Amino acid sequence: MKFLWIEMLWLLLLLPLLAGAYILLLRRKKRSALAFANLSLIRAALAGGAQWKRHLPPLLFLLAIGLMIMAVSRPVAVIALPSQHETIVLAIDVSGSMRAVDVKPNRLAAAQAAAKAFVNDQPRSVRLGVVSFAATASIVQYPTQNREDVLNAIDRFQLQRGTAIGSAIIVSLATLFPDGSIDVASMISGSNAPRRSFGMPPKDPKKEFKPVPPGSYNNGAIILLTDGERTAGPEIQVAAKMAAERGVRIYTVGIGTTKGETIGFEGWSMRVKLDEEPLKQIANLTHGAYYQAASATDLKKVYEALNSRLTMEKKETEISALFAALAALVAVLAAGLSLFWFNRIL
Repeated sequence: MKFLWIEMLWLLLLLPLLAGAYILLLRRKKRSALAFANLSLIRAALAGGAQWKRHLPPLLFLLAIGLMIMAVSRPVAVIALPSQHETIVLAIDVSGSMRAVDVKPNRLAAAQAAAKAFVNDQPRSVRLGVVSFAATASIVQYPTQNREDVLNAIDRFQLQRGTAIGSAIIVSLATLFPDGSIDVASMISGSNAPRRSFGMPPKDPKKEFKPVPPGSYNNGAIILLTDGERTAGPEIQVAAKMAAERGVRIYTVGIGTTKGETIGFEGWSMRVKLDEEPLKQIANLTHGAYYQAASATDLKKVYEALNSRLTMEKKETEISALFAALAALVAVLAAGLSLFWFNRIL
């Protein structure tokens, strides 16, 4: 925990002074009572359990003052709060390497099963979009709250050649920001091809982009699942930087094993293995997280962890109201006990 106005904590030095003033007042009252009252009556009044009852209300009131000073100092703590994500884009690799069987029954089938379970676990208020990518990337389902449409889109995946991870990130960003601020065609192909070929609306030339801090966008996130071996499309770091500048977190899931698997395709054989480094870089740059799934069971656990993380997020939050409420509660308790025991407030 930290304090935004830490200099106000100096006021806590008043507490020992108040405690000293209370003790001094008690001594003066005691001397006055000894001078004008019967000594035996005073001893009887202080006997038994009356002594601690006498001091408890003032002690609680002193604690309330301390809590109020801490509230004024504006304490900040990292606490778990309900996520504000309105849109989540699932970007899933459908390249030929996803036919590898190091994840049973194969990488793609395991990815589809886990993704569908994740979709079913999301709150109904969350919109889900789906992007598939191989040599290029495309939207197969625009963000929607209709779970059946999302599940059908995941079932329609077909394996293709190439792995363009950078393209997947760019198209996913354009899915989150469909206002035309991202020129998908020129970024992916370096040409002036119409943006509608990627399912994107035309770019608005009047729209100016201003970078924001990484991880600051709370209305959406991207989950990127791939084996991490880029073979086509723009550089991964360039696309990840675009996401970071827009505050979008990317949670990367590496499917497969680092040892890899040999697959055959159209008369060719090749070894495909998980390349973790670019996925870790994406996660670090965008303030997301990286997960590895070396089996179907691992992948299911990854999506369960993502579901928990996207539903409840740890955020740095000011908790002054909590300290103020505690101070008020303790002060009321002190006054109530004093009224109950002595028919007066402190």
